[in-house]
Amino acid sequence: MGRPPSFDHAQAVTAARDVFWARGYDATSLTDLEDATGLSRSSLYHAFTSKHGLFDAAVEDYLATVVEPLLRPLREDPGAATLPRHFERLARTVGARAADDPRQGCLLLGVAAGLAGRDPHARATVAAYRERVTAAMGAAVGHRWPGLDDDARAHRAALLTGLQVAGLTLARVDPGAAAALLRSAARQVGDWDA
Repeated sequence: MGRPPSFDHAQAVTAARDVFWARGYDATSLTDLEDATGLSRSSLYHAFTSKHGLFDAAVEDYLATVVEPLLRPLREDPGAATLPRHFERLARTVGARAADDPRQGCLLLGVAAGLAGRDPHARATVAAYRERVTAAMGAAVGHRWPGLDDDARAHRAALLTGLQVAGLTLARVDPGAAAALLRSAARQVGDWDA
């Protein structure tokens, strides 16, 4: 029987998540992960089997603690202001963070062009994230405009997902422009007719 780990698993995952968020998967070294978590390489491998295993745990943490709280109101709040509030909240978050803040933008979008471009598992993870956002947008569109047919609802959900992806991707290089884009999305959604 193996010895139980003598470290806080959740704390190590969160620390690694923030390193991956800041640097992306490719630019994150095992030394970076050792420094951030305070764990030795052998402890990291024992607990997560590989850098990729730790990244997978970090993504699960990101989805549960960052993405899910952001998307929940889109699915559950039937109010007309839900979509504009969502984009305004994103704009405030992006605008409040410094351009060099390691948590600027989106962890998954940050790895989309690198790791996901060559790793089928990472590509599937990014695709599932996009589908999750689109489904939440679709729920909010359905609440706001219940008379839309399925095609129109899917079209608006895809457009809104694209605006969110564009804003969070732009946030890494120009947070001011990203915040402006997300605020514009909030205003535009507020102006749409059914």
